[in-house]
Amino acid sequence: MRNIWIICRKELGSYFVSPVAYILLTMFGLIFGYFFWNALAAFLVESIQMQMRGQSFPMNLNEWIIRPLLANVSVVNLFFVPLITMRLFAEEKRNGTIELLATSPIRDGEIIFGKWLAALLLYVCLLLFTAANFAFLFRYGNPDWKPLLVGYLGLLLQAGALLAIGTFISTTTKNQIIAGAVTFGVCLLLFVFGWVSGYDTSTWAQVLSYLSIATHSESFYRGVIDSKDAIYYVTVIFLGLFFTARSMESLRWRS
Repeated sequence: MRNIWIICRKELGSYFVSPVAYILLTMFGLIFGYFFWNALAAFLVESIQMQMRGQSFPMNLNEWIIRPLLANVSVVNLFFVPLITMRLFAEEKRNGTIELLATSPIRDGEIIFGKWLAALLLYVCLLLFTAANFAFLFRYGNPDWKPLLVGYLGLLLQAGALLAIGTFISTTTKNQIIAGAVTFGVCLLLFVFGWVSGYDTSTWAQVLSYLSIATHSESFYRGVIDSKDAIYYVTVIFLGLFFTARSMESLRWRS
């Protein structure tokens, strides 16, 4: 664990000594803030219009604001995850320090998990920016906090899975742009696989739908923890880190 924490702290520090972390935090905060205030404005306008028509308005902040916002964050993840992971190993290759890692006494698993954990912690920092907006909602409204926490858990699991995929792709090239572009393409495919279930119910369509990242996040946004969805994300994380280990092993043999 000590080696994992050393790698994690070093990697996390490298994000914050460069403009990368600050640009990501600023852009994520601005994008989510825009989504939040638009959702809140739409909610208020709809409630006023229904009251003027003499209709009762269901003041369910979770359904009208929180759940759509969490779904929007999962889409934003497709753009931010590649930016977080593209440098993890690609930069090491470009700088020529990957050989030092490959021949160091630190085990591959410790290096991989430490870097992945640093990327996940940076993502947690991004999520903290959303908490400020939700704090305003809780200050002036009365939403249910339990579905929000479950939704955050779903976002963390989803991000962990996408970060594991991006970590593996980063080991396959020394070009950060290529690593980011391929990660974005793979994550986007995993996100849209579920679309086929809308017009086809055959076996291949059901398989693609099950492989979709988006399919397994819906229950979390409803405030429901479904074991099969949690197992899916944990499996993707394991496979992503497993293939990363195999890629690192090949680098060690070539060093």
